[in-house]
Amino acid sequence: MKALYIGLMSGTSADAVDAVLVEIDHNDHFKLVDTLAVNYSPDFRQRLLHLALADQIQRTEIGSISYLLSQQFADACNKLLQRNKLAPHKISAIGSHGHTIDHAPESNTPYSVQIGDHSLIAEKTGITTIADFRSRDIAAGGQGAPLVPAFHQWLFRQAPAHSAILNIGGISNITVLQKSISKGYDCGPGNCLIDSWHQQNTGENFDSEGQHARKGTPIPVLLNSMRSDSFFQQPPPKSTGREHFNLSWLQKHLTALDGDFSWQDVARTLVELTAVLNIETSQKEACQQIYLCGGGSHNQFLVERMSLLAKEIDISINNTQALGLDVDWVEASAFAWLAHQTLSGLPGNLPTATGAKGSRILGAIYPV
Repeated sequence: MKALYIGLMSGTSADAVDAVLVEIDHNDHFKLVDTLAVNYSPDFRQRLLHLALADQIQRTEIGSISYLLSQQFADACNKLLQRNKLAPHKISAIGSHGHTIDHAPESNTPYSVQIGDHSLIAEKTGITTIADFRSRDIAAGGQGAPLVPAFHQWLFRQAPAHSAILNIGGISNITVLQKSISKGYDCGPGNCLIDSWHQQNTGENFDSEGQHARKGTPIPVLLNSMRSDSFFQQPPPKSTGREHFNLSWLQKHLTALDGDFSWQDVARTLVELTAVLNIETSQKEACQQIYLCGGGSHNQFLVERMSLLAKEIDISINNTQALGLDVDWVEASAFAWLAHQTLSGLPGNLPTATGAKGSRILGAIYPV
């Protein structure tokens, strides 16, 4: 029996809501039916980013943005329905990631906060909505992230041995695919520092194809300083976010060096940081093939740097299109699958990725 699900993703880059319509059947067959990306307005994007970076936030601002965000989520779902001439009752459920504004799974009071009014999504779409996927994993002693490795293990189970899925979003995370038990964890900054630095210096949201960073020269002392961060020495399971890797973090390293660096040289060094971290992580996990996905896979210069570093140690690089799923829709598809898991009474976490005590059924259900 085939069932339709919608997956919604708003990632660390805070640039858009990604929505997918997928089909999953009882034989574990997966089909991507339709996709839709709705960009946030510049003003709304800045409000989202501020929530993740500000030390103090007005409660009214959280409530307002959560409502407006969910309206955009619901509108994206309804557009998918209209475009595919589907009635709401034809969709089994919506899986919504929400938008992360704080992530502290290792604090004395572990938590991870994703905003979103999921009742509003259910009300405006007429579709059962499932959200809050991280909390149960954290309650079971896990990080609550990354959650996509469980989906990677399920969907890409036919990938060659010694393969890894490397998702380069705002944060990079790796899934090491193994025949027995796969594992995954966050590697560190993906696009978040590259994009934030570029926006601060040009006003543009991102460096198209890495053309500005390409003009710069790496700063070895800055690269070494950033690589000394304790997160990179921490063993997995581990997860992180913009609350740790942000422009304030970068500025501390720049100030400590007290050098006169051009902004393009800093941009070039940030690309090198992401490239080196991703390839060194893949080498440490004895990966022979890497399949890229996420927004960073479109940064031509970043991919070039990773490819050159990988070639030196005999690792091949491709992308998830070679495994049957477009690089832009892997994460949103994961949350459609997580909704399917929840409704089916099946676990959605991968304990070897999150560190949870065991497999858990994830998510809170908002029925219609």
